[in-house]
Amino acid sequence: MQGIDGVKELVGQHLGYSDWFEVTQEQVNLFADATGDHQWIHVDPERAAKESPFGGPIAHGYLTLAIIPRLLGAVMRVDGIAMGVNYGINKLRFPSPVPVGSKVRVGATMASVEDIPGGAQVAIDVAVEVEGKDKPSCVAQVVYRYYS
Repeated sequence: MQGIDGVKELVGQHLGYSDWFEVTQEQVNLFADATGDHQWIHVDPERAAKESPFGGPIAHGYLTLAIIPRLLGAVMRVDGIAMGVNYGINKLRFPSPVPVGSKVRVGATMASVEDIPGGAQVAIDVAVEVEGKDKPSCVAQVVYRYYS
């Protein structure tokens, strides 16, 4: 899409889906190291296989959230702006886990675009889906600001 006017034209439209992305144990371990969250359901595959109600290790919810910008970049790209920044999240839920080794993708819908000084604030409804599962693992309304 070209510039803020191009983004405005997409309000209410489904933007598509990203390719599938595999969530590996290495990624989970690196995220645990970066955040200090070494809970065994994430980083101890043997214990998680025996004791977890999920049957094995799962990705951190916030790792799933952190994957969204990477996958969303494959769904939408805004050209003709000076810069874009993450602004926040209006809504966030983790309805189901992401088992380590599974593949996820993001689907996105342009929820709203509001004018702000020097640009626009854009809200995008996203759902992170796990391949082969009925329930999304993460649903969020992410907010970006794009500046002309």
